[in-house]
Amino acid sequence: MLRTIPTLFRQAVDDVPDRPWLTAGDTALSFAEAQDRIERGAAWLRAHGVGPGSIVMVTARNVAPYLLTWLSIMEAGATQLPVNPRSTAAELAGFVHQARPAVVVTDPELRPLVDEALATLGAGADRPLVVDVADLAAAEPDGLGPATVNPTDVAVMIPTSGTTGRSKLVMQTHLAYVMAGEGFPYWMGITADDRLMTSLPLFHINAPAYSTLGSVAARAGLVLLEGFSASRFLDDARRSGATEFNGIGAMLEILMRQPERPDDADTPLRLCYSAPSPTQERHEEIERRFGIELVCGYGMSESTYGLIWPRGADPRPFGTMGTARQHPTLGHVNDVRVREPDERGIGELELRNPAIMRGYFEMPDETAAVLVDGWIRTGDLARDEGDGTFTFIGRQKEVIRRRGENLSPAEVEAALEQHPGVVEAAVVGVPSELSEQDVKAFLVVADPARFDLAPVHALAREQLAAFKVPRYYEVVDELPRTPTQRVAKHRLPLERTPAEIDTEASPPQQRSHQ
Repeated sequence: MLRTIPTLFRQAVDDVPDRPWLTAGDTALSFAEAQDRIERGAAWLRAHGVGPGSIVMVTARNVAPYLLTWLSIMEAGATQLPVNPRSTAAELAGFVHQARPAVVVTDPELRPLVDEALATLGAGADRPLVVDVADLAAAEPDGLGPATVNPTDVAVMIPTSGTTGRSKLVMQTHLAYVMAGEGFPYWMGITADDRLMTSLPLFHINAPAYSTLGSVAARAGLVLLEGFSASRFLDDARRSGATEFNGIGAMLEILMRQPERPDDADTPLRLCYSAPSPTQERHEEIERRFGIELVCGYGMSESTYGLIWPRGADPRPFGTMGTARQHPTLGHVNDVRVREPDERGIGELELRNPAIMRGYFEMPDETAAVLVDGWIRTGDLARDEGDGTFTFIGRQKEVIRRRGENLSPAEVEAALEQHPGVVEAAVVGVPSELSEQDVKAFLVVADPARFDLAPVHALAREQLAAFKVPRYYEVVDELPRTPTQRVAKHRLPLERTPAEIDTEASPPQQRSHQ
């Protein structure tokens, strides 16, 4: 079988053409109806010179036309560069200068920002053609079928950051996306009777690879939400008949902070894939409240084959990332190891599988630093538990150096979040007058007006070695987040702030948060 995205979708069309597939707002399409839209978009692209080797930049909102545009770009054999629709003009200009797209697909609301970004190209520069996303669906099909591409050709260049400079653009292949789509139903126990719901962004990898192509491979339904709304999420599931959703980042914790209702478990939802893995106690609380089975794992833009809890594992590997993901028909394709483990078995997590990226676009040095002898160095610290499972410890680059010791922010965050008054914690290293760094914890708390820091600090001292215990604490309304709901620690202030508490200057005490 040729493992390309158009081939995977066309197989579903051949098998179940009239089965309902996509629900997004007022849009409802069967597999065959979606294929018609895909072919129209591909015809428009080909008529305007887009094909293998072309890059198409897309301001990828979470709506049906943009999802179908991605599949049209795949049908035409081009490479998609999906960007955050909330990007500034300067950020869009950075992507244009870096990737030099042949076409930019956008919409009337975002067109002024795109035009402002293109104005930075200067006189004489080749300018990409700008098209309204609605125009692609209005084209007439050309009957040419999918372009000839190889599974290892680059399908999508995934931005790992949106900056005004050079972003790392992950060159991910058709094979990586298709293998993710084939694997996800197998890992999760999804069948054609399921409906996968996602509110995760189309400019990342999770929603297109796991939810979208997972639904295609399983011949299941797909529900695309415009964004994540905790207050509407369960109602969206009820209305759409969704049975599975992906809840990476803090989504589950945000849902748990909603006022509890007696019908929280009265939905068609039965499954959730999430990362990172919570504690066993929290895991079971989430399952009880929402009446779902929660499956945890680990993946990344650079490889869709990471780790996941084995189906039916007994006992379940609470708190871990699970075991190496394998393919339902190809068998063992993925190896996982910890590089240079310390005395606690902690080291950098490495993966080796066919779903690893081709590299970072036009960044050979950065690529060479992470792709070594067929393995990808993830930049994440993990512990090998010795039974095939691995536990996430933290980002290697986030390691804090304090008093001559290295510590993981994730370990400190986990300790602080054991206190019932702490909803979420983010720990960072801040400048210290003693050189190296001090530890600061930003806390989102359940009741700011009555929050008492003293027992939280005492819990940290009980759970952690002295060098890991935060010196500074600051209560905040919320933590800054990336579009994929991960905590954006780079946006937390590293300088002293009036709201912080210095435990070495005065004992922790009850303090309200204004």
